[in-house]
Amino acid sequence: MDFQAGILRDGSPMESLEKQLICPICLEMFSKPVVILPCQHNLCRKCANDVFQAANPYWQSRGSVISGGRFRCPSCRHEVLLDRHGVYGLQRNLLVENIIDIYKQECSSRPLKKGDHPMCKEHEDERINIYCVTCEVPTCSMCKVFGTHKDCEVAPLQTVFQGQKTELNNCISMLVAGNDRIQTIISQLEDSCRSTEENSEAAKRELCARFDALAALLEEKKSELLQRITREQGDKTGFVQGLIHQYKEQLEKSSRLVETAIQAMEETGGATFLMNAKQLIKTIVEASKGSRLEKIEHGYESMDAFSVSLDHLAEAVCALDFNSAEEDEEYFDGEEEEVEE
Repeated sequence: MDFQAGILRDGSPMESLEKQLICPICLEMFSKPVVILPCQHNLCRKCANDVFQAANPYWQSRGSVISGGRFRCPSCRHEVLLDRHGVYGLQRNLLVENIIDIYKQECSSRPLKKGDHPMCKEHEDERINIYCVTCEVPTCSMCKVFGTHKDCEVAPLQTVFQGQKTELNNCISMLVAGNDRIQTIISQLEDSCRSTEENSEAAKRELCARFDALAALLEEKKSELLQRITREQGDKTGFVQGLIHQYKEQLEKSSRLVETAIQAMEETGGATFLMNAKQLIKTIVEASKGSRLEKIEHGYESMDAFSVSLDHLAEAVCALDFNSAEEDEEYFDGEEEEVEE
């Protein structure tokens, strides 16, 4: 008990505790937290349901014929498997809820320390308590009455603070959803690359089996076709690897932007938050609009175009027999024209 009381009296441990009680999706204090098994990370039930619905768009309700679904934990990317109850089948974390209740009670009893609220640069004794809608900057009441913002439209600071914080939160959700889609595309591209290589190897084995029956007569042609398959394989895998690299770069940039936005969401002061929030939101929206990368078409990894039938050549080889020199020359001349065709 003494140890816990010491933690609550110290401001720094309280701030550390608050960070542990923030949902990684909405960046607010947990509301009805649930345990994501087996990784043990927490999410608000609503946030967990939003992530689950985004990953399983065809899952309707607990009465649906679909048996369950899956999604990835936003904290550790661990895949979470759910039964037919969906998110409502996850266990609530009552311990975290009790800690949040105690934390809120303690915070409500602590007085606001001096220096926690930004002061106006023009009027040093005035706190920044309103927002100038016209100039899009936080300011104080004196600036509105006598100062540079007396002819401007103003709004309550808390109203604008909540509005832009909600907008930034939506931007973060949009980035997180975009990152999940990019990760899915990367996985699909990697699967496509593996399928291309496997199909290429299968085509090579089939081609080798057919040409081996014709022995030395078709050896040169076999090598030529193998090189064509290899070139096509290299072109396709090279193109897909290039797309993977582009998507990974996009994912890395987006992840860094998510980290920056999360750090901004940790700012508790409305005025300090608003000084940077608008530009950050603009950056996120522009980054989301500009992330349109190229994709591959369905069946891109197929190598069926390199399937070769050599039955007619095998029949021609079987028909060979001893002939006069002139007949042999005429026969092989005809064979060369057939092969060229």
